[in-house]
Amino acid sequence: MSLNTLLPLASTIMSAVFAVLLLRRYARRKGRHLLIWGVALIMYGLGTFAEFYLSLGWNATIFRLWYLCGATLVAAWLGQGTIHLLVRRAHVADSLLVILTIVSVMAAVHLFTTPLNESIFSAKLPVSHQYATNSAKGMVGLMPEGGVRSYSFLFNIYGTVALVGGALYSAYIFWRKRIMPQRVLGNVFIALGGLSPALGGTLARIGATEFLYVSELIGVIVIFIGFRLATTQQPVPVPAAPAARATSA
Repeated sequence: MSLNTLLPLASTIMSAVFAVLLLRRYARRKGRHLLIWGVALIMYGLGTFAEFYLSLGWNATIFRLWYLCGATLVAAWLGQGTIHLLVRRAHVADSLLVILTIVSVMAAVHLFTTPLNESIFSAKLPVSHQYATNSAKGMVGLMPEGGVRSYSFLFNIYGTVALVGGALYSAYIFWRKRIMPQRVLGNVFIALGGLSPALGGTLARIGATEFLYVSELIGVIVIFIGFRLATTQQPVPVPAAPAARATSA
């Protein structure tokens, strides 16, 4: 199998493991941020699974799933989880969640009613290399210009700012208080992991599509490491037993 098949497959497996861990943690501890992150990791896995599938052959529904979950929604939902974790005013986070849900449904309806130019598809090329039409550059892709593609940019900006900004803010707070150094490091890892697929997606939009699959795998691994660091309890130091008093003979 080629790297265009293996890299998305590895990302799918990693995303599935991470999603299960998050949802199990949510079942034990609650916390809406854990549920939203779990949903986001399912989206991440669906997006990379679609990349894996499309490296073997064409399916219009799978392609639409790739663009919806992988290229459009996942960053925003990861960021929404961070907003629920950090924003103390619940009504603000809840209002943003309602708006995000409505716009996500709108994007899905728009995407699944958009005609596709299936005749140009080739399983030998990454789907990220084939989806975009750019008349200025004479590029004909699977999707028309504008329309549903305008959602992707907005979702990704919102999600990246919320996820990366929230992680860096948390790291700064713990660093300033000189407490929980593992959480400082964990949040730095989460920020770096969030930047990886964001950078890969940006490069894909300007034509450098060969970095996307690598950036997705690096991103989910680094975010997973960061989450584990940030949520691992440090052992509480046990005070030394008092020395026995010396007795005189």
